[in-house]
Amino acid sequence: MNTVAESALTKNSFSHVCEGDTPYESGGLRDFFLYRDLGIAAATGGQVVAQLVKANMAPEQGTGWHRHEANFHIVIMLKGWARFMYGQEATLVKAGDCVHQRPGIVHFLFDYSPDMEYLEIVSPADFTTIDMPAPCAVPAPTPWS
Repeated sequence: MNTVAESALTKNSFSHVCEGDTPYESGGLRDFFLYRDLGIAAATGGQVVAQLVKANMAPEQGTGWHRHEANFHIVIMLKGWARFMYGQEATLVKAGDCVHQRPGIVHFLFDYSPDMEYLEIVSPADFTTIDMPAPCAVPAPTPWS
């Protein structure tokens, strides 16, 4: 085995996180969402993060325009729906959909259902988020009744 492959193996470990093992917590990237760590960042030595994200409060201002410095980023919608702006295009992402957010894409999550929950997988685990200027206007969110 070469040194690079050996190094990658020593940074990775087996991980099995069951439903009750990690709680949903606030304090993540957005205060209107709750986050549940799935143990992947620890298991991969920070190479990848996987977390469940769910709505905690009604959308009022959304995420704002931003981009992530990441090599890989997907969102798999598990429940409900969310509306994103990717550049100047509004995109509805509903349960069962998967979105690959290419590196550096400017986006804005501006609306979501009360039951919205998605799986987010990003590499590296300590990706950064950078606020960006608005390329266009954003539709108003749907009020929760």
